Amino acid sequence: MTDINEKICLYITKNWLIPWLQEGKSQNSFAKNHGVEESTIRKIKSEETYRIPVETLFKICEARKISLSDFFKLINE
Repeated sequence: MTDINEKICLYITKNWLIPWLQEGKSQNSFAKNHGVEESTIRKIKSEETYRIPVETLFKICEARKISLSDFFKLINE
């Protein structure tokens, strides 16, 4: 069974952070745009599993204009 935190962080990294960086934007600007600290983004993309707080996930989803329920549907597709 895949760890849910690992699945969440992997989705955010692959689908939102990497494309952001490929557009020439910074990791710091991603953090600011999504209402979290840059250190949180480092933890999300880290090889070690980060236990992402619901509040953090909510802020990121809110910035992406997606509900938590829709987010969980996306990571389970």
